[in-house]
Amino acid sequence: MLPIMAKVALIGMGNIMFYDEGLGTYLVKYIEANYQIPDNLEIVDGGLMGFGLMSYYQEFDKLLFVSTTSKRGEAGEIFRYSADEMLRLGKTRQSANEVEVAMMIEICSIKESMAEIEFLTMVPKNIEDVKNDLSQTVLKSMPTMLSRCIDILKEYGIELKRENDISFKEIIKQVANPTNIRNDK
Repeated sequence: MLPIMAKVALIGMGNIMFYDEGLGTYLVKYIEANYQIPDNLEIVDGGLMGFGLMSYYQEFDKLLFVSTTSKRGEAGEIFRYSADEMLRLGKTRQSANEVEVAMMIEICSIKESMAEIEFLTMVPKNIEDVKNDLSQTVLKSMPTMLSRCIDILKEYGIELKRENDISFKEIIKQVANPTNIRNDK
């Protein structure tokens, strides 16, 4: 059972350079841009951090990873599963992110305390082409992925209030083409 004000991290995983592989990053950036984020929720662009996420496993009550999956299914199909189910995927885990996250679960599970971990994943259509974008199939499924993510956060006691209406296409454009706000004088 989670504490009343559980400390939760929403972690978007994936490489935005490989088309649908970046969907986790795009989803967390979308939430960050469009919703008020409560103090007990940390939005993390986990990108390709892998082992760099180790402190989150120990410092948070709950981790929700959003990313692509190597599970078989139709492109755009969404799955939710626990850390134990992730470990049982065995040879199905094929992406670097899946392998590193699974290794971190195994390493951190020997510690005295570890966050409860869940995954919300989508079957990608294309993770091979080098392109900062989402396929039309995955883009059409992103509102459903968003809705499921918000529902899971509600289960954790986190209510997100919408404050903006920035589209997924605009988020993809912003993430793929960040502006340099540093002012060199």
